[in-house]
Amino acid sequence: MEFGLDIRKNDQVKVIAGRDKGKVGRVLEVEPRQRRLYVEHVNMIKRHTRPNPAKQIRGGVLEKEGPIHVSNVALVCSECGPTRIQHRGMAGSKKVRICAKCEKSLDK
Repeated sequence: MEFGLDIRKNDQVKVIAGRDKGKVGRVLEVEPRQRRLYVEHVNMIKRHTRPNPAKQIRGGVLEKEGPIHVSNVALVCSECGPTRIQHRGMAGSKKVRICAKCEKSLDK
């Protein structure tokens, strides 16, 4: 079973559902098997940590990004904003992600 996702690390995405709806951020990490991703400054969770001098951990309340489901985000096109993704096979038989609105390539 294939677990490929249309959204990749370092893509710009906009949250379209949930408590952080409307926020825009960069994808930090992708978990294709769980269909989840971590977006910068979205779904912030608090983690209470003990100090551990051996590992240089100060302890206290740490804030970090929590996972968000891939269906709750939309990829942001640089020209037309949040969009759906289409795929096209280009001349070199390489599949490219295309913006569904302006048909601009989303791959670098």
